[in-house]
Amino acid sequence: MMKLLLTSSGISNTSIHNSLVDLLGKPISESNALFVPTAIYPFPGGGGMAWRAICGNSKSPLAQLGWKSMGVLELTALPSIDRKIWVAAVEEADALLVWGGDVLYLSYWMRQSGLADLLPSLQLVYVGVSAGSMAVSSVFAETYRNPPGGSHSALTSEDIVFDTPQGEIRRIIATAQGAGLVDFALIPHYDNENFPDASEVNAEKWAARLTSDVYAIDDQSAIKVEDGAIGIVSEGRWRLFERRT
Repeated sequence: MMKLLLTSSGISNTSIHNSLVDLLGKPISESNALFVPTAIYPFPGGGGMAWRAICGNSKSPLAQLGWKSMGVLELTALPSIDRKIWVAAVEEADALLVWGGDVLYLSYWMRQSGLADLLPSLQLVYVGVSAGSMAVSSVFAETYRNPPGGSHSALTSEDIVFDTPQGEIRRIIATAQGAGLVDFALIPHYDNENFPDASEVNAEKWAARLTSDVYAIDDQSAIKVEDGAIGIVSEGRWRLFERRT
């Protein structure tokens, strides 16, 4: 059964690092990884950010951990490739490293490429960063300044008023179908001043739009899922918003 390590900002401390090694069952230096940069492309300069992440030059530690080997799995290319070729590459990997960015775009391509259907049968560790962590939920929510465009299916959206240091601000909160690997949702960058939508007050409003349990985790926290058991790995702050009845 696939194992998951869902982070807000990569392998950012010793506790999360040790959890990754525990899930792998061997040192990182003996483990083969595939890197998924897809989610970052909708952002301005996304191509450059993808390159820096793959090369290990990003602020969120992931590719630069000393893997035995590193490959790239580009989800937008998979529909045009012989399925046997890319499936074999995924099945040979010890870890799938799924980068952050636009979770709606990522979840669309996870389904469109066929990866979402394949994931439950894989014997590897899924390591998510931000959007890469959010996308594994059955249903997730994300906030936008403007209504999201592009290739988004099964999308619903509504207005929500969030609090910021400058006063109230209106956001679009969109919900959509994820890969369905876990039955909870996730809010990354919890209580980070650079992500005001995920402040303590706003995270509560965000979570209220979902009917599942919702974990809000900061950049020093992660969620570890093994054999269906959920564990919190944290040297920072996190909060559970329990399922609404």
